[in-house]
Amino acid sequence: MPDSPSQNPSRRGFVAAAAGTTLAAGAFASAASNSRSAADEVVVGVMGLSRGMSLVRTFSQTENVRIRYLCETDTNRLEAARKAFADLVSYDFKTTGNFRDILDDPEVDALICAAPNHWHAPSAIMACNAGKHCYVEKPCSHNPWEGEMLIKAARKHNRCVQMGSQRRSSSTIAEAIEMVHSGALGNVHYSRSWYANLRGPIGKGIPAPVPPNIDYELWQGPAPRQPFVSNRLPYHWHWVWHYGNGELGNNGVHSLDLSRWGLQADYPSHVVSSGGRYQFDDDQQTPDTNIVSFKFEGGKQCVWEGLSCNRFGPGGSSFGVSFHGDKQNLIISDWGYSLHDQRGKELKKVAGTRSDADHVANFVNAIRTDDPQSLNAEIEEGHKSTLLCHLGNIAHRTGDALTCDPANGHILDNPEAMKLWKREYEPGWEPKVS
Repeated sequence: MPDSPSQNPSRRGFVAAAAGTTLAAGAFASAASNSRSAADEVVVGVMGLSRGMSLVRTFSQTENVRIRYLCETDTNRLEAARKAFADLVSYDFKTTGNFRDILDDPEVDALICAAPNHWHAPSAIMACNAGKHCYVEKPCSHNPWEGEMLIKAARKHNRCVQMGSQRRSSSTIAEAIEMVHSGALGNVHYSRSWYANLRGPIGKGIPAPVPPNIDYELWQGPAPRQPFVSNRLPYHWHWVWHYGNGELGNNGVHSLDLSRWGLQADYPSHVVSSGGRYQFDDDQQTPDTNIVSFKFEGGKQCVWEGLSCNRFGPGGSSFGVSFHGDKQNLIISDWGYSLHDQRGKELKKVAGTRSDADHVANFVNAIRTDDPQSLNAEIEEGHKSTLLCHLGNIAHRTGDALTCDPANGHILDNPEAMKLWKREYEPGWEPKVS
């Protein structure tokens, strides 16, 4: 679909400053000679306007950021987004159904990818190849091979690639993690993380004509072609392996990222998964009840529990991460944390407030300073956390306990499991670093 200009400038506009923090670092050199001043405008295009509309609002409220493109393969959603965004800003912007228009525009600095999972790494790699930076939503890849390719693309082109694990930019969460790292909890060898939700059934889909508002060819993109099914779009693709990564990749990546950050662990040596699809007899392929255990070198372990159809997680919370030390224990619950003694008595509680603004500001500041190393969720860190999800899913799908190379996470002595390291691609769509 070709570009189309937006309608008349909005009736009102606003600009809200967002101050980013710099909490974590990547591991490569940057080219500071291309740095800009804080007053320089950063121009972005947003791909995928479901989750993407939240990012549109956040980026539009970030100082000296201009959104030039809204991109979506569903024309109904694209038009609704155009109308909503036109009420927020006082400048012209473009709408398109083809994200290549964003990559081809020399005025654009960065692609913001909030499309479905099977698009995350391929579009981000294409962005790097086109000289663009990229903010890519979690999980940063559909399979492990894509994550490795995305790191190669970011390195080759020296691009800022940030994964949307927003808690990495929360000062409250960083304070909690620092308590783990400082030894305040004593020796910490174990972390538990969880996510619980109350999702309903998706029923049994039937082949159906593609709705006229959906560019199904481009929606599938790198994925081998499958007929349109009535119950897969707009959201239920998450529970189909061909496009999604289940609850583990959808939300488990957030809590596992915190577990790995706190434990200062990189790649696991062993992965075991148990669980299944128990609640509904429908078309969902991914487990609704899942426990995955990860063992790391140095005597460290973390466990993730996923409940897709029961919102009562540990302690009654739907999201959390706990760290267990030989002196004290810490629980991160959503955006705050609490400290407990060995008997469970609460010693301290700190509230936190959700905000994507700091994470977005960190990304924009890294672009302005031409410093990928300053990203709080630089793509190599994003890949390590996403890989835990992929390995958990591979263990589930094969029924095998996986032994992995702790240097890179590759599965050892299991050729069948390694077949899931990479997917097949629609001809002409396999990601390449150029």
